[in-house]
Amino acid sequence: MTAAAAGRVDPVVLEIVEGSLAAIEKEVETAIGRTARSPMIRDAHDFRAGIHDRKLRKLTGRSYSALVHPVARDFPLETMRPGDVFFHNDVYLSEGGIGHLPDLCVTVPVFVDGDAGREVVAFVQAFGHHDDIGGSVPGSMPSQATSVFEEGLMVPPIKLWDQGVRNDAALRIMTRNSRMPDSLAADLDAECSACLMGSRRLSELFTRYGRETVEACFDALIDKTTEVYRTEILSKIPDGSYVWEDYAEHDGVDEPRLHAQRITLTMDSSREVPLVLDFTGTSPQAKGPINHCGDYAEGNFLKKWLAPILRNLADTPERMAELDVNEGIVPLIEMRFPPPGTLLTPVFPAPTNARTFVILRLLGVLAGVVAKAVDGRMPADQETIRYTGVYGDDLDGQPYLMREVLGGGSGGRYYADGEDTIHVVPDSRNLPTEFTESRFPFIVERLGLAQDSGGPGQFRGGLGYEKHVRMLRDAHFMSIADRSILACWGVKGGKAGQPFSVTVDPVGPGERIVDALADAEPVRAGEVIRIRTTGGGGWGDPLARAVEDVVRDVRWHKVSVAGAREDYGVVLTYDGSQVALDVDATTDLRAQLRARRTGDEPFFDRGPGYARLSGGHAFADVDRV
Repeated sequence: MTAAAAGRVDPVVLEIVEGSLAAIEKEVETAIGRTARSPMIRDAHDFRAGIHDRKLRKLTGRSYSALVHPVARDFPLETMRPGDVFFHNDVYLSEGGIGHLPDLCVTVPVFVDGDAGREVVAFVQAFGHHDDIGGSVPGSMPSQATSVFEEGLMVPPIKLWDQGVRNDAALRIMTRNSRMPDSLAADLDAECSACLMGSRRLSELFTRYGRETVEACFDALIDKTTEVYRTEILSKIPDGSYVWEDYAEHDGVDEPRLHAQRITLTMDSSREVPLVLDFTGTSPQAKGPINHCGDYAEGNFLKKWLAPILRNLADTPERMAELDVNEGIVPLIEMRFPPPGTLLTPVFPAPTNARTFVILRLLGVLAGVVAKAVDGRMPADQETIRYTGVYGDDLDGQPYLMREVLGGGSGGRYYADGEDTIHVVPDSRNLPTEFTESRFPFIVERLGLAQDSGGPGQFRGGLGYEKHVRMLRDAHFMSIADRSILACWGVKGGKAGQPFSVTVDPVGPGERIVDALADAEPVRAGEVIRIRTTGGGGWGDPLARAVEDVVRDVRWHKVSVAGAREDYGVVLTYDGSQVALDVDATTDLRAQLRARRTGDEPFFDRGPGYARLSGGHAFADVDRV
């Protein structure tokens, strides 16, 4: 922290304030999780809370959240009153904080007594993905949308509660446009109530220590983040410019092709703002819904979204886990955006519901461009969010919608394998089988790890899910997913993981592959839907992986006997109970595999799908260091 901030703050009080903010945020999320109704919010936990000060700065750093800026833009702070609750989901009026219309955001101001009466000192916000807000398909994510008007109801910032009185007219309009009106109303009630509770908790903190002391602690927390990232993290990036890009593979409208997202990273440690991220070279906006509307201005949201990737430069994994990202990261990064009309700067009313294909890919692009700068000391790629679901009529003839956000494997790291089946949203998870089977007309016959899905490497990529769902009634399957052609890339000799795939009636008479962007794939009663999510990319040479680690992976069914041989050069036999290693054959095979190499391998491995979309090229020009 700066000397000025440090001099104004008792370190004990600072610890108490920092801990209180984290506790209040957690209490808000716990309240939402216990009182919401929809599976997406209550069970999958696809939401998060955030606390911001009166300067609209994000104070908590455990997770990203939306922005207060669009609310303060339309409702000046001096006009706000105790009991007010604000709501918005309009992508194009959110200044980058809302990615698609199912992301609903509730904001509650916090008040204390001041010279001019009750004054706003902070904000508590909840932001999450809801089941349905209208549009042309159940779930409000039409894969073939060509306009935002097909995607659901757009609500600019409004007062959902006015001094404690709920705006029933607005709520009625929103629920009338939803296929799941009861769930929507109950979820919003849970979020409003939880944020109001959080505002009371935060007000108590101000009452206990006084406004001047608490706001000085806010300054100190933000200053500390700035200083830590400047000295511990950004100092690891050598001065210079580095370029890399990655791709979305399809947009639901045009044929699959490479939709590029490019970052030119320039590091200049002599500048007050040392890190520049330039997105020039990003592809034109897509016809389909994979655009991400920033309305960025200076990129406030995107800086806080991308900055957690930089934590991987910390000296140790333990130190990395300690680092949060709050508003303190913002002064360290300059962002330069291309003119309107790109994937990152789409022009209204371009569709955006599958914006994860861009906003998540940018995490990997930043990881890749930093990896080029630091000789690979970054994790390989991961793709840990995609939406799948089924809808139809249940056993009582009533309509239902089941949506799930399934994770995938994270990338291998320079010191460890990737994690299996992780989710990008903190604390989110797959839907419990016991719950879904009791509520929806299907049986989950398998939920486990997708064998061989993790990218081979000295440190293997984490594994994705394999889930088998047997339908009890005719229904329709839907999917909003990427990485079904392109795979999660490996780095520094590591290989790409396996891509996402969906097969209906596998090994049956009606076996068919379902496109990763699907709104209404018919599935008959008795058929199985097999979903395999992405494995993370591998890190380092697979032939350098310890043989005992490969043997362990085979024993644990993470790697097959064939995969051990083909990917790692390890020759094993397995009789169903015992794994036996052929030491001499392994030594010979690894020597043969090394001898076949040309010595011209690129720094990144994108997997075989890249050649399909690039006209036969094995790698991109930017893949060399």
